[in-house]
Amino acid sequence: MLALVAAQAAWAVQPDEVLADAALEHRAREIGQMLRCPVCQGENIDESNAPISRDLRLYVRERLVAGDSDAQVIDAVTERFGEFVLFEPKAEGGNLILYWAGPLMALVAALAAFLFLRGRRPDAAPAPEALTTEERARLDALMRDQES
Repeated sequence: MLALVAAQAAWAVQPDEVLADAALEHRAREIGQMLRCPVCQGENIDESNAPISRDLRLYVRERLVAGDSDAQVIDAVTERFGEFVLFEPKAEGGNLILYWAGPLMALVAALAAFLFLRGRRPDAAPAPEALTTEERARLDALMRDQES
């Protein structure tokens, strides 16, 4: 069963897509792992059987055969389909908000929790005022009544 799951990526890439040059094919597979299928969204283009993924796999291989570097191929696909196809979008521009929002919110939550718990500490509560003589006498009377 584990072998079938591990071989799943090989099922999507069709034999007619595989490049004769093993080094280029290896690069194409690595790039394919970084690109998201626009239809499936949770699968990379090498694992997806969607027609758009096949087109993307062929486009990646076409660019590699033309002599593009890995970065140039990824840039070309991103330019054509947008950053949505990247599993790991670049940390620049508007994406910085997404990259920093999680850690920033965690720090804000930790600070809020610290301040909340600090305010609940017993030594942070004001000291109770001493009982007046009248209150003390009434308390003693109530305690005597309760004992009997």
